[in-house]
Amino acid sequence: MADVRTPRLAIVGGGPAGLFAAERARAAGLDVDLFEAKGSVGRKFLIAGKGGLNLTHSESRPAFDAHYGARDAVVGSWLDRFDAQALRDWAAARGVPTFVGSSGRVFPEDLKAAPLLRGWVRQLREDGVRFLVQHRWTGWDDDGALVFETPDGSVRHVADATLLAMGGASWPELGSDGRWQPVLSARGVDVAPLVPANCGFDIGWSAHLAERHVGAPLKPVVLHWTGLDGTPHALQGECVLTTTGIEGSAIYAISGTLRDTIARDGSAVLNLDLAPGRNLERLQTDLARPRGRRSVGEHLRRATGLDAAKTGLLFELLDRAALDDPPRVAAAIKRLPLRLQAPRPIEEAISSAGGVRLEATGDALMLDALPGVFVAGEMLDWEAPTGGYLLTACYASAAVAVDGVLAWLQREKPAA
Repeated sequence: MADVRTPRLAIVGGGPAGLFAAERARAAGLDVDLFEAKGSVGRKFLIAGKGGLNLTHSESRPAFDAHYGARDAVVGSWLDRFDAQALRDWAAARGVPTFVGSSGRVFPEDLKAAPLLRGWVRQLREDGVRFLVQHRWTGWDDDGALVFETPDGSVRHVADATLLAMGGASWPELGSDGRWQPVLSARGVDVAPLVPANCGFDIGWSAHLAERHVGAPLKPVVLHWTGLDGTPHALQGECVLTTTGIEGSAIYAISGTLRDTIARDGSAVLNLDLAPGRNLERLQTDLARPRGRRSVGEHLRRATGLDAAKTGLLFELLDRAALDDPPRVAAAIKRLPLRLQAPRPIEEAISSAGGVRLEATGDALMLDALPGVFVAGEMLDWEAPTGGYLLTACYASAAVAVDGVLAWLQREKPAA
């Protein structure tokens, strides 16, 4: 009878999902090799934390799960293995206590990503995880070995199981460039096209508005839109005017629906309530007061309390006749229609949707077409808004995938 040796797991991708998979696999006794195309790991993790690392959200379940939209049941099953509280406990165990902000988002007490990442990678190295950077995965050779391009040429690597965690296609300069798509598609894996998520949208402002108000916040506003099924929705929040259109947290929260509406209809209409604190009747009364020698813009600001950016939007979208008609101006303030033409390019998006369809994997996130190959993180076809939901699901999917690896290796029992 052959001796049983320690199984070797190859993890491709050094983002949070790959690192967390390496941690759990090594703790379970596997030999772990982690490959990263860039010169260091966790680059997107670091950039995402520049303004304060949003680890997760304090929202309770099942409301937490609802942020994953059509994939809420599947992602919810991942969260049963590793949820938001588990992520906070994990950070605390590494000497990084967390706190809940006023928005419900959870941050490290020092708000920084770098100390957490440095300590994490140092501990993984001490625990025996082998890091191989500047190794870009290009697929498999005819014998089934993994193939990587390195500064010294092509190298091959034999593993007992493989876990792919290479991210989507947002922020490609940090490593997530989606170049794995044709490799998996050629092997019979069903891959949905990668599209921008948590992104801004183009509207097509005039040069005057773009020059005067770019970067101006719109707050508070209430967004009104129609879902893909025809259901009306509303959300109060904040957004920002850009050179070409609009972005910001409230926009990101509904970007998936807006993107898919544009794909279906060619454009999407988003109505803004610029004055949530005033009803239509009050606005009509205030605007009907004589403006005397004041300009139209000055009268608008004084009568409604709108700031320069919101007033600029009215001038952008209403003609002179409408601006001289108080009922029409009041109606526009409460429902200003913005026609969104296109999402911003995926390279600018915070995250991406699409990727390996969950239907192409089993519950353990192993690819049906490639036994022994597992997938975790943003490579999978799910999406979520910002607020900690993205990162939490990346960790949770890694936990599920590693459990799948362990179960599969137990069945296979690699021989020495």
